[in-house]
Amino acid sequence: RRISTPLSGGARFVPVLSRKGGVGKTTVTSLLGMALADARDDRIIAVDANPDRGTLADRVGRSNGRTVRDLVRAHDEMAGYNDVSSIVARDATRLDVLASDSDPRVSEAFSDDDYRQVADVAAHYYSIVLTDTGTGIVHSVMGATLELADTLVIVAGLSVDEARLASETLTWLETNGYGSRVRDAVVVLNNSRPGAPLVRENELEAHFRSRVRTVIRMPYDPRIAAGSAIAFRDLQPATRQAARELAAAVVEGLRAPVGAA
Repeated sequence: RRISTPLSGGARFVPVLSRKGGVGKTTVTSLLGMALADARDDRIIAVDANPDRGTLADRVGRSNGRTVRDLVRAHDEMAGYNDVSSIVARDATRLDVLASDSDPRVSEAFSDDDYRQVADVAAHYYSIVLTDTGTGIVHSVMGATLELADTLVIVAGLSVDEARLASETLTWLETNGYGSRVRDAVVVLNNSRPGAPLVRENELEAHFRSRVRTVIRMPYDPRIAAGSAIAFRDLQPATRQAARELAAAVVEGLRAPVGAA
């Protein structure tokens, strides 16, 4: 299976981006991480780098009270994976999650250098490092996040405004030196509301397909919409299938060398 394809070389970094809150970026990060961890034999971690009190650990439901701040403090003392595993939370699929700080004053202070220290530790013990980013494309951590990225996942909601912001995100990346990353990116059209979407999905998909490598549709799932912890095996089959398609698309991008922007 494509998801379980071995990756040679060092750790791969995959940021999940969106310019707008509420479109399901954290949900998509969780689903991608769970689908990867469920199918692969190596270690996968999802890092919550949101400076506005991220909720990634809540979605995985295994929070142990430790955060990125604990990992940054312990950076120089990390002697092995056991030290890391005492800080991260792990879900039933074997996805490790590093939570952001629940105090917004502290999480806001999470800097470029802090992210690099977290990335340095993660690169030693994990094959794939997902990053749930903040919504501000220019916030402090984003520079290091994009610099280390091997491939990008951009999340778009199914309203005109949400789709426009996702498209503008691609344009910003292109004009700021990340053109090759955009061409290799995966866009997720995330349906987070019940009922018919507010836009024509086929037209939206065609638009994004003209700009990125592939587009994945994530269907509405009431178990996710409830906002509680996500149990991968309890999701609707269509949701799990879409998550696996996303994971396969990401692994495919990580196998291919990326040219200069």
